[in-house]
Amino acid sequence: MNNVIRIGTRDSELALWQANHVKDLLAKNGFESVIVPVKSDGDLILDKPLHELGITGVFTKTLDVAMLNGTVDIAVHSMKDVPTKLPKNIVKAAVLPRANTFDILLHKDKPKEFAKHATIATGSLRRKAQWLNRYPKHTIVDLRGNVNTRLEKLQNNDWSGAIFAAAGLERINLKPQNHTVLDWMIPAPAQGAMLVVAMENDKSTRKAIETLNDYETDICTTIEREFLSTLEGGCTAPIGALAVIDIDYVTFIGGLFSLDGKHKVTVEKRILIENCEGLGALCAQEILKEGGEEIMIKLKKELSL
Repeated sequence: MNNVIRIGTRDSELALWQANHVKDLLAKNGFESVIVPVKSDGDLILDKPLHELGITGVFTKTLDVAMLNGTVDIAVHSMKDVPTKLPKNIVKAAVLPRANTFDILLHKDKPKEFAKHATIATGSLRRKAQWLNRYPKHTIVDLRGNVNTRLEKLQNNDWSGAIFAAAGLERINLKPQNHTVLDWMIPAPAQGAMLVVAMENDKSTRKAIETLNDYETDICTTIEREFLSTLEGGCTAPIGALAVIDIDYVTFIGGLFSLDGKHKVTVEKRILIENCEGLGALCAQEILKEGGEEIMIKLKKELSL
């Protein structure tokens, strides 16, 4: 490990907040670090929906390269953006305590005023599918860019509303009062969690980062990402998953949706935490048996997964 840990991050306001949060936590543990911003393809290519870019880990690829090239020592990610399979020689070093897991709708009008007809903006196929499942007559438009860019687009368009992850807006103090919590929407696997990755052979850096790991968040996100991986869905596929620990138990809910929202298969389990190993895979297999396999076959053709 270098004397100073180089923290790689995207250069958006939210990503820099997350990187600086890690920097502050490391400082409290006696480790010096510096921020190294890197612009990702996901930030640069804003005129295409995510699923059309044809890249797994569109927001992490550039940072992966920077790590492999030795430009940075660690990288900080929104964990929901990270592919379930990390690049060779890069490993999970720590999962930080989880923030708000909910999606929220930012709206200009009260929800009851556009219950029948509305235009909702989101760049997420998962959010789109679940919204159309609940509101099949609504129109969904694509919304890309970092948090600030998307907020600006919402203000400059005549959309009824736009869907955001609550955690991101809360972290940079941009969550407006005029919002609705979508507690019925299953979040993305690992939503609200931050992941720090390091080089596998950099044992001293990994030892420093391990001090930041949150046990419960690590368990829950592992279950969720195992669910995603078993379904063989990319980060952009309409798959939701959430695991929550309540004392001695883990409660899990997962869902797979067709792109148009017309078809869905969901699963819910509550088991003792001591028995949670393999829970994500078990729930995914149940989804596939209950009709999810047909949905996944169609999704792979539509998205070229």
